[in-house]
Amino acid sequence: MSQRKDDRLWGGRFENAPDARFDAFQRSFAFDRRLLPYEIAVDRAWAKALQAVGIFTETEVKQTLAALDKVAERAQTDKTWIDSSTAEDVHQFVENALVEELGPLGWKLHTGRSRNELVAADFRLFVISAAKRVHLTLAAILIPALVDKSRENLGVPMAGMTHMQHAQPILLSHFLMAHAEAFYRDIIRLSNARKGADACPMGSGALAGCSFAIDRQAIATELGFSKITPNSLDAVSDRDFALDFLFALSGIATHLSRLAEDFVLFSSQEFSYVILPDEYSTGSSLMPQKKNPDSWELLRGKTGRITSALFSLLTTLKGLPSSYQRDLQEDKEALFGALDQIEDMLYVASGVIAGTKFRVDRFRASASNPALLATDAADYLVHRGVPFRQAHDLIGKVLREAEKQGKPWTQLSLADIRKVSPLFGDDFLPGLSAESAIASKSVPGGTAESSVRAAIAQLEQKLTQMENKS
Repeated sequence: MSQRKDDRLWGGRFENAPDARFDAFQRSFAFDRRLLPYEIAVDRAWAKALQAVGIFTETEVKQTLAALDKVAERAQTDKTWIDSSTAEDVHQFVENALVEELGPLGWKLHTGRSRNELVAADFRLFVISAAKRVHLTLAAILIPALVDKSRENLGVPMAGMTHMQHAQPILLSHFLMAHAEAFYRDIIRLSNARKGADACPMGSGALAGCSFAIDRQAIATELGFSKITPNSLDAVSDRDFALDFLFALSGIATHLSRLAEDFVLFSSQEFSYVILPDEYSTGSSLMPQKKNPDSWELLRGKTGRITSALFSLLTTLKGLPSSYQRDLQEDKEALFGALDQIEDMLYVASGVIAGTKFRVDRFRASASNPALLATDAADYLVHRGVPFRQAHDLIGKVLREAEKQGKPWTQLSLADIRKVSPLFGDDFLPGLSAESAIASKSVPGGTAESSVRAAIAQLEQKLTQMENKS
């Protein structure tokens, strides 16, 4: 068998060479080379499947597997080999390397298969691996950083806010655990993305299936998939698993951005709640006094890059007809970039949290605002038989009287308060404090210290259970 003169995977049909600029434009090896380990894994499984149907001899399979091992090893040790490649894509790169090693036998591996199913299989394997890696970073680094700070600050009260206005006193640990719970939900979304990618498309061909009676389930099992895709036409064009993964990454980025916004505010002079670590802060080229929260600001800013990757893929997919279209080459580059950014963002956020010092005095001062106790005052009346809506109205009148006298309402005399309602007893004012208000919220999920301790234990248990399952 003679060597082919045209090393393109599709050149036989064409008399003229492609336009040079278009040829460069349509090549994807610059970014899909990242799929090389998965491409080689799929090639190994396919070689064994072809032996089972009599296309490969036992000797040919051994030679092919050995050559694939050499490709994998050289790719790890000789970066210039990959960097200097002129391959159109990762599939051609491996085929060229096999032909270089095996001669015409290297061309035999592509029997019965299409690049359409190959890239779908490679990409699914990549997403499964990447989702697992991000999951581990959240579970082992970022969430523990928040939990550790929660434990350190279990007794620290702060002003809880809604609408950026002081609302009710809560524990700082309760605030931190709120963010931890959000990141736990991201882990669930990552797990769902892995499940969505867990179906092997090999055997789907270009769109119609394979003409050779290969064992699709055997290929899937060898590659670590739990099942095969049920429809060949859908299998080559389905990118829902990539959408699921990008949605999970967008959720992480959004939660990081919200956490960042809190800490940017907390580090401002107006709040002065935290002292950011020097290692994750920057100064000003003009103003010597500045210590800027650039780590948090960059985390907040990069979120747009992650969500744009999701919208980019949604936009690509929304206009495609059935089956594989070349537009799907645009599914990977933005996802790769989003993944790289998220991994950096998670490590930076974990480092900033671990190095942040919390100013307990400032948190306690914020929790001492008497306005935070208004709801607990209304609850006092409810315990005395007053319907809550009426109690709400009565406390509003107390607050209005305090405004008229120009003093905090807790400094009104009991006589003034009893003018509003005779139901206020001698125990009313002495019983009001941030500590008692916090302690009263002892329901599961509440801000009482006992509830926060339970929440920490439950979250850690959920993480352990999820890790054991995965």
